[in-house]
Amino acid sequence: MFISIKQLNKQYLDKSNTPIDVLKDINLDIKKGEFVSILGPSGCGKSTLLSIVAGLTSSTTGEILVNGNPIKKPGKDRGMVFQQAALFPWLHVLDNVMFPLKKEMSKAEAKKQAIKYLHMVQLGNYQEHYPHELSGGMQQRVAIARALSMDPEILLMDEPFGALDEQTRSRLHHQLETIWMETKKTVLFVTHSISESIKLSDRIVVMGTRPGTILTDIKVDLPRPRDAYKAEMIKIEEEIMSYLKREIDKVVSEELSYESND
Repeated sequence: MFISIKQLNKQYLDKSNTPIDVLKDINLDIKKGEFVSILGPSGCGKSTLLSIVAGLTSSTTGEILVNGNPIKKPGKDRGMVFQQAALFPWLHVLDNVMFPLKKEMSKAEAKKQAIKYLHMVQLGNYQEHYPHELSGGMQQRVAIARALSMDPEILLMDEPFGALDEQTRSRLHHQLETIWMETKKTVLFVTHSISESIKLSDRIVVMGTRPGTILTDIKVDLPRPRDAYKAEMIKIEEEIMSYLKREIDKVVSEELSYESND
């Protein structure tokens, strides 16, 4: 497997130094070129899992292998896109995309590479704009171009469209799908939107919470684009909702039990 997550566990210590399980027994294999969404309620550890794959956070036990090599730290093979674009406000769009390239190649090569990916996200005419002059959706497209500019094998995306309005999200879904089909990157995409995950993914990994575990792994075997397959998408949505409803009922039951014993 291209990405292999084996017996991964993550714990934090609370204020009384009691270990709290955030992720428990996570096992997941991802093929090269797959688009996999990680879906689940807030607090299930999906962003933590992505951060561990990125090398930004360490696991407590277990391992993640990429091409057979263990992940210990961030690397050029993994590009990260966060919920907020995190652009440098004092730099033009072009300079923002060029920024991670400067240590890797000459300025002329970096500029050529940056322009290539700005055109890919349809922002070739905005090279001299500052971030504050762009809409939220355009800023996210700059962030995607910056991540792609390093030509990573893996694109990690942590709810990149979560703060955007529905119309903008829909446009960016189409654009991301086009980019993925053109580049054949392996994409690991964290989201809390069921419809978003169905529209974009080859597979949807549904997570539960307290602790974060994998409830199911659903293959989305529908042709692209998927707008013509509403009935099939609704069926998958209902399947996902059945898992999430059981998870919500479990959490509510635990909270009621805690309150009654308090």
